[in-house]
Amino acid sequence: MYPLRFFVEGGGLISYGTDIVDVWRRAAAFVDKILKGAKPTDLPVEQPTKFELVINLKAAKALKLTIPQTLLLQADQLIE
Repeated sequence: MYPLRFFVEGGGLISYGTDIVDVWRRAAAFVDKILKGAKPTDLPVEQPTKFELVINLKAAKALKLTIPQTLLLQADQLIE
């Protein structure tokens, strides 16, 4: 199990973690506020709000694993 999707895209079995694109997009908003004069200490700390589940079916097959249907239905992306 991995925290980021690119591990699964590289052959890992499953990942569940923050959507890194969303995290960077939100970080850009903070940079914009700082460049416009906001003090970094005045900005709120934010927790990630978007998480994604990615499953590599090819890796599961190679490992001879059966992924439960309920988990497959919850996945944001299935890699075949």
